[in-house]
Amino acid sequence: MSPVREGAPVAVVGAGTMGAGIALVAARAGHPVRLLDVRPDAARAAVAELVARLDSLAERGRITADQARAAAERLTAVARTTDLAGCAVVVEAVAEDLAVKRALFADLETVVDAGALLATNTSSLSVTAVASGLRHPGRVVGLHFFNPADRMRLVEVVRGEATDPPVVDDAVDLARAWDKTPVVCTSTPGFVVNRVARPYYGEAQRMVEEGVADPATVDAVLREAGAFPLGPFELTDLVGQDVNLAVSRSVWEQTFHDPRYAPTVFQQRLVDAGRLGRKTGRGVYAYDAMGRACDATPSTEPPRPAPAHVVVQTFEGRTGFDVMAPLLDRIAAGGVVVERVELDEQDGDLPTPGIPLPGGAHLLETYGVAASGSYASDGRPVVLLDWAHDATTCTRVALSASADCPPVSLAAAVGLCQAAGVAVSVVGESPGGIVARTVAMLVNEAVDLVGRGEATAEDVDVAMILGTGYPSGPLEWGERPGVDAPFVLERLHEAFPTGRYRLSPLFERAERAGRLLREL
Repeated sequence: MSPVREGAPVAVVGAGTMGAGIALVAARAGHPVRLLDVRPDAARAAVAELVARLDSLAERGRITADQARAAAERLTAVARTTDLAGCAVVVEAVAEDLAVKRALFADLETVVDAGALLATNTSSLSVTAVASGLRHPGRVVGLHFFNPADRMRLVEVVRGEATDPPVVDDAVDLARAWDKTPVVCTSTPGFVVNRVARPYYGEAQRMVEEGVADPATVDAVLREAGAFPLGPFELTDLVGQDVNLAVSRSVWEQTFHDPRYAPTVFQQRLVDAGRLGRKTGRGVYAYDAMGRACDATPSTEPPRPAPAHVVVQTFEGRTGFDVMAPLLDRIAAGGVVVERVELDEQDGDLPTPGIPLPGGAHLLETYGVAASGSYASDGRPVVLLDWAHDATTCTRVALSASADCPPVSLAAAVGLCQAAGVAVSVVGESPGGIVARTVAMLVNEAVDLVGRGEATAEDVDVAMILGTGYPSGPLEWGERPGVDAPFVLERLHEAFPTGRYRLSPLFERAERAGRLLREL
């Protein structure tokens, strides 16, 4: 019989923040819950706190008083693993230590029935390794909840090498019965969210190391142009630089030091200095007593006059603006006359798409090449406009100029973008800029995960939206018109031939098959 049956007793081992949250989820879903912790009185204290939280939910009208009372009555603190006999499901949320988890499951095998589902909430360890050595490893599955477990909808259901397929199905049903959205993946390092999200932090740290921009500017551009809910530096300060570094190091070590996941010197120095983020009062930023960052002001250009009239040069249908084409309409709405002119090839010379600027440079959207490499062959200076997630609503854009770009051209480009009603950050050169570089890496990581058969395309996109709050799933994002992630990655690989920017072979497979990435 499936352990999902209504009213089946559930055990949660580990009464910390995550374990208590999982216990609350199960109790509210109608299960009697036994909460166990090796620390004296920890389970009892957690139950008392959960009862108080239920009362608070009732007072705020989130649940009824009867629902709060019924859920509270289902919560019981126990003292020994033998007290878990008869539980249909056991979810462990103990220390992230392989030996500790193995010993716990070996003990549980002697207590619970043979049909009980054993789940680990590990976020970084191999589910296969956790189950190794058990008499019945097939009933062990990963149920990776996200913090806070009672509010976050996503649960990663992780199948180990020995996990029986019906156990995976039961875990999916259980997550749904608990009003969660399950995604299924193999026990790959980092699973889905922690694996795909690695470039979000790593590329930001590398861009600061390269002098592209300061942390506050990188955060602002990714938040206000990329539409990510938090910038990578404010996010790592929130979760803890030591915690984020540990996850990065774990994925890197489990992939046998794959350069794609290599930790950065930037973050290691923060940890070595004890600058762990909000919890220590200083990380990338310094924080006041209220937890507010004191030094997170991005670089923003002062107001510049915009040209009264600009021409968008088009050649063979190419304007130099794809992802950012809606910004042209916003510029026009800001009072600039925007004229579009179709050019012909003359004397073997290919016209430059984009907007000619005073001073001789051209403004166009980034397409992967650093500004000084865009038209270096014929000496045309450029100003490159970084991507935004939605050019119709973004509140900031980033510009980078080639080394030979006249200041008057850059000032005109800044003025044009400001006419569209957006803040402008001028940043240093980087293949793809800030947003395009980050997005290309996220797309590549997601594509690689699907290409190895470790998760479906749909589950990857759902996981990244629900687990991280990304504005789009990376695979959907990678299929948008103008988002040429492979070209950006190839230019990054040329600039940094370390293996970090190698292209997933699934891109080529999709192109040969003439199919979307999400269809493979």
